[in-house]
Amino acid sequence: MKDKLKNLTTEQIDVILRLAWEDRTSFEQIERRAGLTEAEVITVMRRELKPRSFKMWRERVSGRVTKHRKRFKSDESHKGSFE
Repeated sequence: MKDKLKNLTTEQIDVILRLAWEDRTSFEQIERRAGLTEAEVITVMRRELKPRSFKMWRERVSGRVTKHRKRFKSDESHKGSFE
């Protein structure tokens, strides 16, 4: 994991940061596109962002179902039962 993260180019880091900030881009999509797991994305974000920016990002994505595609799909399947 550490070697993979150390060898990231500036362009790759920029793409990861952009994808991670987007609300509709799940960690699963980031993994398919960039080859990094959720934990690795968090490590990159922690390393590249200022501490306050990282904290704001973590609070933001922690509450977003869309960042976790598996949770998003399970929530969609329950929508119909409440309407």
